[in-house]
Amino acid sequence: MKIAIIYHSETGNTEKVAKLVAKGAEKVEGVNTKCMTIDDVDTGFVEEAKVVFFGTPTYAGTYSWQMKKWLDTCKLKLAGKVGCVFATENYLGGGADNAELALLSQLLVKGMFVYSVGGSKGQPYTHFGAVCIKDGTAEQKERVELFAERVADSVNKLFK
Repeated sequence: MKIAIIYHSETGNTEKVAKLVAKGAEKVEGVNTKCMTIDDVDTGFVEEAKVVFFGTPTYAGTYSWQMKKWLDTCKLKLAGKVGCVFATENYLGGGADNAELALLSQLLVKGMFVYSVGGSKGQPYTHFGAVCIKDGTAEQKERVELFAERVADSVNKLFK
């Protein structure tokens, strides 16, 4: 199963977290991931992917304008795919949850099925998606990997 990870990163923090998403998802047998920036999207891979993770830095309590512009002008068929999100912020309370909610709203508009695992797999919970302060503390990095692994496992079972 293919999982695409599309992100925007200004400082490199969101890129580092995207790589953690890939690492976590690939713990599930049969999963093939690919990280890509919004400036260099492998359209063929995304079209074949069952899941697309979107990663963004947080600016003024929402996702980046670059990610918004990319999604607004995206010609890829995202409808019917599972969409998940992750965000970085510069400090605790920096608005990453709001950024994730806004991004999830955009994915719904695109016709994607959104999934966050929520509380269905127990602690730690991921209500909207994974969040890291900058590139993440050790605990946040572990949580990102677990989030991605749980998503990959759930979707893999769904599409069997």
